[in-house]
Amino acid sequence: MANQNSPFGLRAIGKVGQNDDNQGLAEFSIAASAGATYFQDPVKALNTGTIGVAGAGDVLLGTLNGVFFTATDTQKPTFANNLKAGNTATDIVGFVSSDPYERFEIQSDNTLASAQTDVFMNYDINYTAGDSANYVSAVQLDDSTTSSTSGQLKVIGVSKDIDNNDLGASHVNFVVTINEHFLKQVAGV
Repeated sequence: MANQNSPFGLRAIGKVGQNDDNQGLAEFSIAASAGATYFQDPVKALNTGTIGVAGAGDVLLGTLNGVFFTATDTQKPTFANNLKAGNTATDIVGFVSSDPYERFEIQSDNTLASAQTDVFMNYDINYTAGDSANYVSAVQLDDSTTSSTSGQLKVIGVSKDIDNNDLGASHVNFVVTINEHFLKQVAGV
């Protein structure tokens, strides 16, 4: 059966190992007038002490699960699953799945040469702006960046989703961990 082509970014699905998984979200500041960041977009640490959307090749901090801010037009506390571009609030907080041992599900952007043998290989992401209708990420695993030594994500398995686990078809959903995670790196920003 053909897989469904419906990218959704990096969806947190639980931690590696047998330890408790409380799905806790860390809070990080986001600068006023930052670029648009969609639900489940990967984010990175910035040298301004804030976070922003991450692209291919960036060291990842985790994925955005929502934001909280005081709306400048209504002065009301506001929660949203995404950050719209140009938000001028000065108190924006992003809720991020930032555990270095979190597992995520992500859709591949193409057909992998031999998908099962690509498990335990590393890949970068392919960033595309999310869907403005529902503000969900459109980030996918870039299957052209396979490497055994480096890459933002490490594939550790294939999704159990029956609509996207056909290894012989395009757009397989993979289970990954963040291989190049900011909290596991020595260098800062």
